[in-house]
Amino acid sequence: MKESKRLKELKKKNDLTKEYTIEEAVSMLKNSSNVKFVESLDAAIKLGVDPKYADQMVRGTVTLPNGTGKEVKVLAITKGDNIEKALKAGADFAGFEEYLEKIKGGWTDVDVIVATPDSMVELGKLGRILGPKGLMPNPKSGTVSNDVASAVKEVKAGKIEFRVDKSGIVHASLGKLSFDVPKLVENAHAFFSTIIKMKPSSAKGQYVKSIFLSSTMGLGLQISKDEIVAVAK
Repeated sequence: MKESKRLKELKKKNDLTKEYTIEEAVSMLKNSSNVKFVESLDAAIKLGVDPKYADQMVRGTVTLPNGTGKEVKVLAITKGDNIEKALKAGADFAGFEEYLEKIKGGWTDVDVIVATPDSMVELGKLGRILGPKGLMPNPKSGTVSNDVASAVKEVKAGKIEFRVDKSGIVHASLGKLSFDVPKLVENAHAFFSTIIKMKPSSAKGQYVKSIFLSSTMGLGLQISKDEIVAVAK
């Protein structure tokens, strides 16, 4: 794939052979951003796990202390009094039968769906629509809960879901580069610490193999693993 002139210039100005602290990397990415939109800070952590084994699957959620900077559109599938509770908590949409019908018709214009357990039998029937889009609520991610108001608030506050891919890498977006450096550093610490603390007992050898931070259209900078391990303790 041919590199753009912009990317070649960035590579000349930055040393890609060394490891950086998170603060150094965030500052460099902020200073080198030269596109016409606000980029995100993206993270990739390569783990020494084999995801084809269920006991080595690294999957979970983390609430970023300073949010993602993205306006998350939330649908609450619930009934009765919980509809009003979800709306008061910040849900963009809330209801039951009318939204099940809209989804059946192909409507999925939301980022996250939360649901109460009593709605999951009917919602589960829409798995072929919601599953491929990553929208099916799941108790493990906290998107199926009797406390629908809290579930909505957590998602709106910056709760993200992550899952290791088949090559052993976990990807996540940790906020906008327009955030102050300390806020992005705090978000990164929260994310990486969560991953490290989730090390499967069956995982042998080196758990964290490499860590990179990058901007949406920028360079990938390698992060020192020592800093991450120290923060996780």
